[in-house]
Amino acid sequence: MAFAAETICVQGSNERKDPFGAISMPIYQNAAYAHPGLGKSTGYDYSRCSNPTRDEVQKTVALLEQGTEALAFSTGMAAITAMMEIFSPGDHLIATDDLYGGTLRLWNTISHKNGISVDCVDTSNVGTVKAALRPETKAIYLETPSNPMMKVADIQAIADLAHENGCLLIVDNTFLSPYFQKPLTLGADIVVHSGTKYLEGHNDTLSGFLVVKDNALYDQLYNIYKTTGACLSAIDSWLLLRGIKTLAVRMEQHQKNALAIAHWLEQRPEVEEVYYIGLDSRPDKELIDRQCSGYGGMISFRLNSAEKAVKILESVKLIRFAESLGGVESLLTYPMKQTHADVPVEVRETLGVDEKLLRMSVGIENIDDLLADLVQAFA
Repeated sequence: MAFAAETICVQGSNERKDPFGAISMPIYQNAAYAHPGLGKSTGYDYSRCSNPTRDEVQKTVALLEQGTEALAFSTGMAAITAMMEIFSPGDHLIATDDLYGGTLRLWNTISHKNGISVDCVDTSNVGTVKAALRPETKAIYLETPSNPMMKVADIQAIADLAHENGCLLIVDNTFLSPYFQKPLTLGADIVVHSGTKYLEGHNDTLSGFLVVKDNALYDQLYNIYKTTGACLSAIDSWLLLRGIKTLAVRMEQHQKNALAIAHWLEQRPEVEEVYYIGLDSRPDKELIDRQCSGYGGMISFRLNSAEKAVKILESVKLIRFAESLGGVESLLTYPMKQTHADVPVEVRETLGVDEKLLRMSVGIENIDDLLADLVQAFA
């Protein structure tokens, strides 16, 4: 049977085979597994290669993304690092210019050293992406919505462009989760997640995922995965499974609160600009509604002074000043000094990631309490 996302979140892959009928997937805290005989296997030999608890969370995430296979890593950056191993010296990638600083740090240090070049462009403009293509381009990498400026790329149009030119399309889907956006159904070849964020949802577990729909690509990535070894542990896999059970209801509440806060911010005289994909005032709203089923809980906003931005960070009481996102708790981040500190100053300034910009991961608390905290912090 084909189930809706809400049911998959709660029930998982529905393929669990536990001899005791456990409702919660057991934690298989094992390194090695016994063989029934010479040349025989239970399907599990060594947990770096496969583990029953990790297999279940991989199957669940693959189903949510409507992919065929998923690989669960110890962190989101471990997932991206392993993915970069499918490329060779001399290969070229095109990427979103406005993205997580850790990804850019990986490319500028390790990937560059390994002979792989990356050009970062405005991927919200398909023409700009097309102009950046080279004969040696092997992939296009999107964050959509982007971090932290919430720019949106047309996944289907860029997938068509990528495939016409023999390239892969890779989409980081962390901000919206598979509940609100499914890039593989729009033509993407690989979906990336920092599972630490919305998938797990409780700010207590690191993880990362790669999801694919092509078996040959999966085999290539799995070989890298088991060889390099940054696999997700059994206990963290179980925590992800527990977190995903409430993904659907959490995402709905994140969105409900974020819409209310975005509208409140629009009315504040101290706020120059609000960046949230759920606002009707966005010029790309038609595209957003076409490729997304929801808007998520991420908002960025620019104050009228750096002093005001810092004062708000230091004045919030319920909302926490921290640099992660996607958990049930609301967090406020200063991208210039936190998530994007490793991005060159001239690049940050071009994008608008300056001393007046704040990013908010809106949690699922009572909206009146969140707004009251913002009111007192702004005051």
